[in-house]
Amino acid sequence: MPGGRMYGRDALLKGLVPRLVGVTPECHRVRMEYGEDLPVVILTGARGLGKTVLLERLRNTHRRCIPVALLDCESPELTDPPHGNDVSWTPVTEALYVLAEQLVPRVPGAGDMRFPRLAAGLLAVASSGWGPDENERIQAEAARLGTLLAPESRWEKRGRAWLGKVVTRLSDLAATGIPAVDIVVEATVESLLEELFDRSERKAADWYGSYPNAGGNAARGLVLLGRHFHRGDGHRAVAERHLIGALRADLTAAYTGPGRLRRFGRPLVLLDNAQAGPGRLIVESVLHDRHEGVHDRTVVIAAPRGGDGAAPEHAVRVRFAELARPGRWRRGQEPGSGALATALPPLEAEDVRRVFDRAEDAPGVPAGLYRCVHHLTGGHPLAVGLLAEAVHRIPDGREPTPGALLDAPVRATGRTTGAELLHRLVPADCLEGLVILAAARDPGSAEALAAVRLRDRGGVNGMHRARDLLRREGWDEDPELFVADLLLRSALLHRLHRQDPDSASWRAVHHTLRDYHASGEWRGQRHAPSEPLRLHHELALGRAESAVVHLRESFRRPEVPARQWLDELLAITSAPYFAVPDHRRAIALGAVDPRQPPQDHGDDPVLHFRIRRLLHAVWLTRDPLALHDAEVAERMAHELARLSDLHRTGSDVLWQASREWALRAGQQCTF
Repeated sequence: MPGGRMYGRDALLKGLVPRLVGVTPECHRVRMEYGEDLPVVILTGARGLGKTVLLERLRNTHRRCIPVALLDCESPELTDPPHGNDVSWTPVTEALYVLAEQLVPRVPGAGDMRFPRLAAGLLAVASSGWGPDENERIQAEAARLGTLLAPESRWEKRGRAWLGKVVTRLSDLAATGIPAVDIVVEATVESLLEELFDRSERKAADWYGSYPNAGGNAARGLVLLGRHFHRGDGHRAVAERHLIGALRADLTAAYTGPGRLRRFGRPLVLLDNAQAGPGRLIVESVLHDRHEGVHDRTVVIAAPRGGDGAAPEHAVRVRFAELARPGRWRRGQEPGSGALATALPPLEAEDVRRVFDRAEDAPGVPAGLYRCVHHLTGGHPLAVGLLAEAVHRIPDGREPTPGALLDAPVRATGRTTGAELLHRLVPADCLEGLVILAAARDPGSAEALAAVRLRDRGGVNGMHRARDLLRREGWDEDPELFVADLLLRSALLHRLHRQDPDSASWRAVHHTLRDYHASGEWRGQRHAPSEPLRLHHELALGRAESAVVHLRESFRRPEVPARQWLDELLAITSAPYFAVPDHRRAIALGAVDPRQPPQDHGDDPVLHFRIRRLLHAVWLTRDPLALHDAEVAERMAHELARLSDLHRTGSDVLWQASREWALRAGQQCTF
């Protein structure tokens, strides 16, 4: 979150979470909500909306009072087995160990936390992969799990001796040939329960008597767990779900058993990037068990990446602001109704102003820059923070516009701010394809572009994968834009324009799209041509005169309604612009652009130059990378008003546009 502060998140930080865990960040007790049946809180959103920062803030503020664990479900440590052998290891088992390890340390509100059920289950699983002559591995894995059972000093005393017996027993079994997995697991479990566990730990392990087909026998349940895990597929899934239950059962026992009087509140488990395998399975298991009446005392908050579809089906959905008020969740008939889901909202304009307050103290920075940034980013927290930091590093000689902020270097990485945004928002293996496709409007033009410009990245199939990625990551969708989100599209197009010294890639992409929209046929496939979209790409290439001529001639044709004419003007002037310096303001106010060819103003030069000024005024006023220019907006309104006097049938439409467009431009709204 920008500047280390949390903006617009109090409904969760000061509302829902203290009511769920029973304590405030200052460790003051508050009345807990929902009793025994708790919801799983789901926070959805695309990259950069602040899910990770929010979970880190919850961990850092509450771990002084209650046991807290934060797991990044996409962490590299969850992808590579520590011993290069995945027979007795999965991302889920590693995730459970990482969570328990964070929950063990003593905190004032909970004392010591121990996990005998989880340790027994993980040890049974680990032993399913043990083989002869693996003494070091066995000792390392068992010692690691021992920290979940007892303080390190206590484990040193009783654990080391037990490990020696286990290694000896496995060596004896190996002397008669390589022992079967069942025999190894059974020998380990038997030794664990009879020689290592004390009475209270054996009682805790009785929980495994509920394992499928264990018949109430804890030792048999643990052996079956290890066997099923070793088999893989559906059997492994059953074992993993039971291990997840073991973690929750240990936490529940800690808060309801003999030590409950020295504990208050509820433990907190935070899952970042919960759309990834371990997080998804943990959430599904908790929802399933609670639906079946197996309740626990653990507050689970999961943050999957994506839109509404990232939340479980049948989840109870509320607006983020509603989290400030109690009683917003009630369980329904489906397991998914055990989830309370909300989308993280973007920052409000006032929040962006606070972020930019310090930045705008820099000399030469206009006071209204924050409004332009809010319009460009939609309040996206990551983007707002990066652009605010860029204010003091704008390239020499550049006006402080949002576009100039994208060109400013990031001190920590050396990338431009635009490149840093994309580095954090887009997976690296998809970036170059999206950079090309961002210029496309409709699906047909995206396919044409992919077939020509993405041949080495899968062609049309690469385009489909890119579209699936945008949907999966929770970005906005629009049938008229391949990349619908304004911030993401602007950053991608910025990279396309800047990636070659001579903008060769930029020109090649827009030439392809211009040709596609000019013709009703593309590589044997028929489609509707579009003159406004052809001119849109001409304008992106810096050629405005053909657009002026088209708008002049269509304005004079009585069969073209004024509203259609305005729509065409908007389609054309949505073209991106990255040239430096920016000549559009001068042309909108009446100057001649020396880069343009001689004027073809027909028989009405007054109309021609009026439309030419209007086109550049609208183009600049609508540009999300430019500052609001009141004089240009006033010129736009003036030209539309004068045109309303000239149109045969659409005077009212043009007059209304002259009023509304100027008003909306001043409010940093689209029109």
